[in-house]
Amino acid sequence: MADGQTDRKSEDEPTLASQVGTKAERKLRAQRNINRTVWLGLGMMGLIGWSVAVPTLLGAALGLWLDEYYPVSYSWTLTLLIIGLFIGCLNAWHWVAKEHKKIQESQEDNDE
Repeated sequence: MADGQTDRKSEDEPTLASQVGTKAERKLRAQRNINRTVWLGLGMMGLIGWSVAVPTLLGAALGLWLDEYYPVSYSWTLTLLIIGLFIGCLNAWHWVAKEHKKIQESQEDNDE
């Protein structure tokens, strides 16, 4: 009876060699992707920075031009700077959400 239980247990559980092989494969896959991940992260920070900075600066520049040629009681510069900042933040949020979705999908594919 004891022999039957050990045979059933060994059939249900993966062998030590297969467990070690699975873990080694997972580590190798992670090491291959680490350089890509670092550069992807740095590139993403640059992309996010520019996606916020460009609309903000364009809004400020347009506001300065409007303040000079079409003066009103409020500041075009400040108004368009805030609008540009808001648009830039929405743009950055869009990019981050898109990349986060890609990362999650690739992790789910790797887990399967």
